[in-house]
Order: sequence, then C-alpha cells, then structure tokens
Amino acid sequence: MSIEKWSDEIFIIRLQDDPTFTDDVTTTLEELGDNPNVHAVLDFESVGHMNSSNIAKLLKLRKQLLNSKKRLILCNIDTNVWGLFLVTGLDKVFEFANNVGEALTTLQIAGK
Repeated sequence: MSIEKWSDEIFIIRLQDDPTFTDDVTTTLEELGDNPNVHAVLDFESVGHMNSSNIAKLLKLRKQLLNSKKRLILCNIDTNVWGLFLVTGLDKVFEFANNVGEALTTLQIAGK
C-alpha cells in the first residue's frame, strides 16, 4: 500500500489485495484519524476480491470520514469486486469513480 498526499486536503491510497487489504485500510484509518481534514481516494486497481472483514473496514473508514464531513471515493474497481458492491447494495452507500483522475476531478469540481 502507498499513501500519496496529492494535496493538503486529498490523499490517494493505493490498496493491495488480501492478505494486506485489511492492514492497508487499518493504516488508512489511523492516517486519516491524524489528518481529519483530508478527503480520501481509494485506488482498488490491485484488489481482485474482498471479504466481509474488508467491507467492515471500508464502512468504518466511510463513517470516520463522514463524521469529519469529508469524502471517500473508491476507484478502479475490478469486475468481481464491483459485483460484490452491487449484490450487497453498497453501490448506493459508497461513492465511485472510474479511475484516480476522475475521482480527483470530482473532488475539485465539487469544491471538496
């Protein structure tokens, strides 16, 4: 995993597939807890599957950011992972973008 500070208000987090996915999201929670004024873009390019523990961590991260009135955008979602979001109804809970560039544009246009 890498956390890229794209600006003072936006972090790009490049997640890895299991077994490190949960650790990546835990580290992200800690990092964003230390930086409460930061929006997060989660890049799923290297993630091919997810489990219930992964989903729980993502929901916790989403809650943390919403409590800070910040946005969480997920991007580069694999077809298998997208299917999981659709089946669970989480496609209506999370905000998505096709790629990192689109996510950054969304944050900039919305005025963050």
